[in-house]
Amino acid sequence: MPELSQRILAWYQENARVLPWRGHPDSYAVWVSEIMLQQTRVETVIPYFERWMRQFPSITALAEAPEQAILSAWEGLGYYSRARNLHKAASVVAAEFGGQLPQEISLLRKLPGIGRYTAAAIASIAFNQDVATIDGNLRRVFARVFDVSLPADMPEGEKMLWDLAEKHVPAGRAGDYNQALMDLGAAICLPRNPLCLLCPLSEMCQARALGLQEQRPVLKPKAAVPHKLKLAAVIVRDETVLLIQRPAKGLLGGLWEFPSAEASADSAEALVAVIETEYRLKVSPVAPLTEVRHAYTHFTLTESAWRCDLVEKTENESFQWIAFAELGNFPMGKVDRQIARVISS
Repeated sequence: MPELSQRILAWYQENARVLPWRGHPDSYAVWVSEIMLQQTRVETVIPYFERWMRQFPSITALAEAPEQAILSAWEGLGYYSRARNLHKAASVVAAEFGGQLPQEISLLRKLPGIGRYTAAAIASIAFNQDVATIDGNLRRVFARVFDVSLPADMPEGEKMLWDLAEKHVPAGRAGDYNQALMDLGAAICLPRNPLCLLCPLSEMCQARALGLQEQRPVLKPKAAVPHKLKLAAVIVRDETVLLIQRPAKGLLGGLWEFPSAEASADSAEALVAVIETEYRLKVSPVAPLTEVRHAYTHFTLTESAWRCDLVEKTENESFQWIAFAELGNFPMGKVDRQIARVISS
């Protein structure tokens, strides 16, 4: 067994995190956890995972559930395409594989939402196959231990890191090996100020020996993140409010929101103009209601919500009048949910 594997497995035996999907007898649980953990912290995922498994205890149950129930269960985790792809993939598995997740990596990768990393993680953790994987934590560990100076988010650097991960897979222990490296990256080999003195790989770490651990992994420069201003019309009639459902594809697909549009200024005049242009709705602003700030992957957002009266409305089946008391039953993104809480309080 390679020395790196010996060291990391010995450390893992004493320091493995206790997580609800570890040791779970159902490969479905591993799959759900891996999808939820994409770009989301473990502490955030745990309560969502536990609720999800109670609500959708099997692949068949997930496949049969309506999409709105899926999106409601996912609300707050973000990156909603993950939930929609889980739903689509569950339908495929239920129809083509009898509700049992296939074990072959080639078949796993054909399922919506499962790429190279996720397929390898499922194969090693759920099915004990001798395959390596690379996520953000493992990328950082290998880039430091082997002082990889190639950009880790470019094809050549990515290939080198996958090769290193595969080279050190211990036969029969790939699942523990991959999870050990994930835990090490999360707890010790941190993006900033890594805890090198506590690391079981510190004596092997080439970047540390050169004092370069803070400079690894090398990543290509990030583009500037643009900022957007949106104005939202909170149109109230009696004890109801007007919502519109977003298109199924794209950002926040299938979720519900208050009519909103980008604007160059936060004013009543700007609100009237952009809402009429975007939705063919004529509104009369009453007063500013609240302002919400949020950061997405590719931009930051300030959304200013205004309490409005409706002057004229075009017919559109995507619009619905929703009772204040029912707003919790309609899945929303974080920005619109914050606005909904303000008007429901």
